Amino acid sequence: MDEELLELQRQFEFAQQAKSTVRLSERNVVELVQKLHQLQIIDFDLLHTITGKEYITPEQLRNEVVAEINRLGRISLIDLSDSTGVDLYHVEKQAQYVVSHDSSLMLINGEIISNTYWDTAAEEINERLQECSQIAIAEIAGQLQVGSELVVSILEPRLGTLVKGRLEGGQLYTPAYVARVNAMVRGAARGIFVPMNTSALWNTLQSLLQEMDGAIGVAVDASFFQSLFNGLVKEGEILGSLRAGVHWTPSVFAMAQKDCVDSFFSQNSFITYDSMQKLGIPQPSQFLQSRYPDGISLDTAYAHPSMIEMLDAAVEDAIERNSWIDSLSVLPASLGSQDAFKILSLCPSVQAAQKSNRALILGDSYIFSNGFVKDLFDRIEKEMETLSVPGLAGAGPVDEFRVTKDAKVGYDSSEVNETRSDAGISKQASEKGSKKKKGKSSGNSKMEQAETGVDNQESAPSKSKKGQKKGKVSSGSQAADSNSGARKNEDSLGVISEEWVIQKITSLNPDFEEQGLDDPEMILLPLARHLRPLLVNSLKERRKAAFTENAQKMKKLLDNLQKKLDESFLNMQLYEKALDLFEDDQTTSVLLHKHLLRTTGTSMIDTLLLNLDMHNKLKNGVPVDPQNLESISLSAGDRSALAKSLPRVLSAKAIATVEALEGKRVESFMSALREVAEESGLTLKKLDKKLERTLLHSYRKDLTSQVSAEMDPVSLLPQVISLLYAQVHGKALQAPGRAISAAVARLKDKLDDSAFKTLVEYQSGTVSLLALMSAATGNEEDCSFDRILTKRELLEELMPALKGLVLSTSQSQT
Repeated sequence: MDEELLELQRQFEFAQQAKSTVRLSERNVVELVQKLHQLQIIDFDLLHTITGKEYITPEQLRNEVVAEINRLGRISLIDLSDSTGVDLYHVEKQAQYVVSHDSSLMLINGEIISNTYWDTAAEEINERLQECSQIAIAEIAGQLQVGSELVVSILEPRLGTLVKGRLEGGQLYTPAYVARVNAMVRGAARGIFVPMNTSALWNTLQSLLQEMDGAIGVAVDASFFQSLFNGLVKEGEILGSLRAGVHWTPSVFAMAQKDCVDSFFSQNSFITYDSMQKLGIPQPSQFLQSRYPDGISLDTAYAHPSMIEMLDAAVEDAIERNSWIDSLSVLPASLGSQDAFKILSLCPSVQAAQKSNRALILGDSYIFSNGFVKDLFDRIEKEMETLSVPGLAGAGPVDEFRVTKDAKVGYDSSEVNETRSDAGISKQASEKGSKKKKGKSSGNSKMEQAETGVDNQESAPSKSKKGQKKGKVSSGSQAADSNSGARKNEDSLGVISEEWVIQKITSLNPDFEEQGLDDPEMILLPLARHLRPLLVNSLKERRKAAFTENAQKMKKLLDNLQKKLDESFLNMQLYEKALDLFEDDQTTSVLLHKHLLRTTGTSMIDTLLLNLDMHNKLKNGVPVDPQNLESISLSAGDRSALAKSLPRVLSAKAIATVEALEGKRVESFMSALREVAEESGLTLKKLDKKLERTLLHSYRKDLTSQVSAEMDPVSLLPQVISLLYAQVHGKALQAPGRAISAAVARLKDKLDDSAFKTLVEYQSGTVSLLALMSAATGNEEDCSFDRILTKRELLEELMPALKGLVLSTSQSQT
């Protein structure tokens, strides 16, 4: 048998050493293997190596991977690819298969690591931990070139076995070090007697550890201290409560808190939330409600039910006496007005009194009996009937804006006479009209209608349309006045201000100030706010009654105002036509415009504003005493004040008219005056040709009579000038003293030489006399006095000639 085996071995060796005459190339071998694969003679997978000269089966590759892992414990897939000579793809695929079938292996970040490797690493970590007492997880992860989370997951199941230590906050500590720090935390916590933030405590312990260990001291994370602290609290080694994880309140402090609260509450029957917060109780209301369920939770304090009984007795006494009481005077000083209001609302006597309408609470803390309030209201209402409430009644526009005629200064004698002559023009014109009626048609209605129709002659073809338009304007204006009057009536009720009511309460009840209150308005203001609407309603009723009484007065006032405006406005238009003669002389034209505005215009606007103001007060139910408004002259400030007091739209137009009065053009004033009159529901007549001739004739007749009767040589000159212009130009000129020279010069071409010479001589003599009179000292021994007498005598000698000049011309024209 042995010989046969030996023979076979020799033959096999010979066959191997014998050189074949037919050799296969690598390409043929590859094709042969592929053919065998197709014929399924080779029925398993084959993998090429990186060189392409070798085949390896997946099973063999897995075996080689497992062998490498068992040999090294940790190997990367790239190293396996190099050692096996197989492409990385196939290595990674087989590595995943191996790891999935072996729970002791893990594939992380392209590396296969076995549990054996981790056990060895844990032993090394434990050895180092025992040497250093502490190791950071980040340091271990850096050394092992893995993530900190992986290190933690690997170490946690091995703590207490392979690794003798404790893992806290990313650090590994030895048991001895943990016991040492635990003892420090326990000692520090037991030494705390007031609430404290644990973060500050951990900072203190950290500094202490660094001082004890010196340079080799390890940094302890706050979470480690907190974990030890939580364990001590759970085990009952330290007593107290931990809120929000960081706020520590020792049990000894909580006991002291409760004792302090119980003591104060039992002695005072209340305790404020501020004092409890100072004691360190963060939610005082909930704390007290849980401790004293029968108490009353207020806004700033917590009270015992006995507080209600005490206040209830005082309030009941005040209501029975028809008086009032400040609940804060009965309650402790620490309670506020909102607390007092809540306690008052819980008092049985207050609830019963409010239901029976016997008392009311004002200003949160004050309770008044209805008898007291009613008596006070009746007395103030009586005061309103006898005393003048500011802005309600009493003084009319006459009393407020009275300016005497003597206050006028700066006008020369010519202006005085001119003003006097202006006033008589419209009067004589109206008298003349009445005489004509009496003489021509005693009882003839047709003639009366014809005479009355003079005023409306200007637009005869459209008379009916004009009447309709006027009616619409008037009614619309009256409606607007009614609405604005109602609004102003409501606004004017605001003059019963809280301050005024407080003043009346104080004067009628001095007890409020005599009681020594720190701030009397604290009680007066709520009372005034309660009484004011009642007083306003009372005033509305009074005004409603007064408005009914004033309706007739308003109608009569408007009728009288319409008549006055008709006369003044016609005269103003008549005087305005004479201004056209001096348009080429700008200086004189400005003087004439200003003079006309200052005389006739001022009188018109004063009359209009005073009557509109009185009408507005009557419309608002304000009683106004009827007075003579014609004798009142207003200053510029008075006019502005009256214009601003009118209703809004009317006020704006009235202010524009007052401003136009201070201007330099009569046209602007007339336009603004028409707008005010239209807004007021009044109509202003326009001067037509026929009415102009009538007024001018009356004007000349009046001047002629004044010139005939005049005995003053100075006053005669302006009258003569005005009469000459009426005779020569047919214009009613109103010239101030400074414009006399220019007016005289304009007559040179209209008079003969002798008449003009007489006029110029008289004018120069008048100027000289006025100059001497202004320079005179008033002493009779002064020589200037003799010169004045001499000059006056010369003028008196010329007076007959001057009068003859104008009177003869007037008679010839007549």
